[in-house]
Amino acid sequence: MAPTVDRKGYWGPTTSTLDWCEENYAVTWYIAEFLVGMGSWCFHMTLKYEMQLLDELPMIYSCCIFVYCMFECFKIKNSVNYHLLFTLVLFSLIVTTVYLKVKEPVFHQVMYGMLVFTLVLRSIYIVTWVYPWLRGLGYTSLGIFLLGFFLWNIDNIFCDSLRNLRKKLPPIIGVTTQFHAWWHILTGLGSYLHILFSLYTRTLYLKYRPKVKFLFGIWPVILFEHLRKH
Repeated sequence: MAPTVDRKGYWGPTTSTLDWCEENYAVTWYIAEFLVGMGSWCFHMTLKYEMQLLDELPMIYSCCIFVYCMFECFKIKNSVNYHLLFTLVLFSLIVTTVYLKVKEPVFHQVMYGMLVFTLVLRSIYIVTWVYPWLRGLGYTSLGIFLLGFFLWNIDNIFCDSLRNLRKKLPPIIGVTTQFHAWWHILTGLGSYLHILFSLYTRTLYLKYRPKVKFLFGIWPVILFEHLRKH
């Protein structure tokens, strides 16, 4: 994380508790941090505390949905695990309440990390003991996500060095050193592949025939059909 820079743009002074390594308002007067990712667009555009919450708290909520889906993938149709549902809703409410009080980004990162770690353990269990032929998809999603996490930490630790390097490079090359942007791209892709992994696991359990296909030879999707009854 970079020290707060005094440069002001359309949205005025920064009020968020985080200000990442991107140079603020370097591309346009209207967007503080010119990044990808619609989910965090409002935060990175304004660097306002309210928009930071709009970015970070849904990360907790969506990850709780992932956890529920992964732990319920081997249940019968139309069943609801009310105990797990209550636990995840309560967890979300506690995290939200505490985070609104303490305003400490590390707390949010630890809580989010706990959810991701739970997903990793569940996924490893599935590809080890249930459907070992899904290791390729499961480990690819995990590897891409971890690569994004690694680049995000590089961006935080070596922020000053990266900023100085970008000043010396042509803009079209310097933009590739925006590792926080790569975090959004890679974790987004890793999350998408994890959703495919979850869908594949669930549909396989429900006696479908899921297959991974690539649209235009690039973008992976899940196609499936009912098993034929003889």
